[in-house]
Amino acid sequence: MSRLILTTAEMRAAEQAVIAAGTSVEQLMERAGKAAAEAIWRFAGPLPALILCGPGNNGGDGRVIARELAARGVEVRTATLPDLTGEPAPLLIDALFGTGLSRPLEQAPILLDLAAAAKVRVAIDLPSGVATDDGSILSPVPDYDLTITFQTLKPSHLLQPAARHMGRIVVADIGIPAASNLVEIGPSRPREPGPDDHKYSRGYVAVLAGGMPGAAALAAAAALRAGAGYVRLIGPGLAGVPKAIVQGAGDPEALLADPRIGAVLIGPGLDPDDPLVGIAIASGRPLVLDAGALRAQPNAILTPHEGEFARLFPGLAGSKVERARAAAAASGSVIVYKGADTVVAAPDGRAGLAPPAPAWLATAGTGDVLAGIAAARLAALGDPFEAACSAVAMHVHAARRAGPGLIADDLVDKL
Repeated sequence: MSRLILTTAEMRAAEQAVIAAGTSVEQLMERAGKAAAEAIWRFAGPLPALILCGPGNNGGDGRVIARELAARGVEVRTATLPDLTGEPAPLLIDALFGTGLSRPLEQAPILLDLAAAAKVRVAIDLPSGVATDDGSILSPVPDYDLTITFQTLKPSHLLQPAARHMGRIVVADIGIPAASNLVEIGPSRPREPGPDDHKYSRGYVAVLAGGMPGAAALAAAAALRAGAGYVRLIGPGLAGVPKAIVQGAGDPEALLADPRIGAVLIGPGLDPDDPLVGIAIASGRPLVLDAGALRAQPNAILTPHEGEFARLFPGLAGSKVERARAAAAASGSVIVYKGADTVVAAPDGRAGLAPPAPAWLATAGTGDVLAGIAAARLAALGDPFEAACSAVAMHVHAARRAGPGLIADDLVDKL
């Protein structure tokens, strides 16, 4: 099940609704502190702890954590703003500022020193010095081993550069009903075929090759490994392509007229002025547009990286999620805004944030593989947003399995 993500304003509204219904702020602090103490105990055991408490609710959570850990026999000391000086401890718990911080932390140098001296570092809700909604760093932030947040994730748990400082993330349920159209993209795999399935019911993907046909071949192989039952590579024949991929010259317009086609992928290795783009769009088939074919085409999946996104949608402001949503609404397409913190956004406002991607995905051809997976999932599922989210999840998982040193071909094998 995908985990919800709430912005600062959404989380505060959810909290206020619970408070208005009769739950006190003190009760919420008790729940949060007890849940956090349990998670810390399981993660760090009885290490002596220093808890840094801020002036607001996060500091209140910290004081409950101190009481609960002390009750378990943990040696606990607390330090409060503005004076954080004191002896470091093996376990540092940062309960200074959570959701809603909008300015640099004046005590950041002290926090960094205390974190450097600790063996285990835990952040409550968010690391102090991180903005909640856009992933930005307001002041220098230590690397944490564990971040415990309450009820839902917040955007900066998954948006860079903040996400790299979180460590393991635990979401503690403290009884605040919440709903959101922004979610974490969860694990995904193709549906196992049943006895009534055949190659076309599993998804027919057509891939159009351009001037660098190897990129299209890589995407076609990825589509096949991602669960498509039939993949046709339209363009010049290539050696080394899996024999299960149908190749051969032919009239692209006629080949794309096949009503069984569930998705057409075009763009990998393609010149932007190639007339094949117009042929693919005119086919009326569900589209995945990547690389050279990227343009604001309604009812398609678009897969831009940062530079391509800026060219396609200039002048958009806000967080990466806000920009992706604006681009989806303007284009009428699902946007896969690629990067270390990939965002998938639909024209109807739905959006998904991927878990941080392995850095070794930054190599040639991995985007072609993602486009091929997206085409396979689109052909199988029909819903462009669900297909794009599924593709991103499969892509990240395959990269983790492949490990450092991967080349794009390895991703195909790991699907």
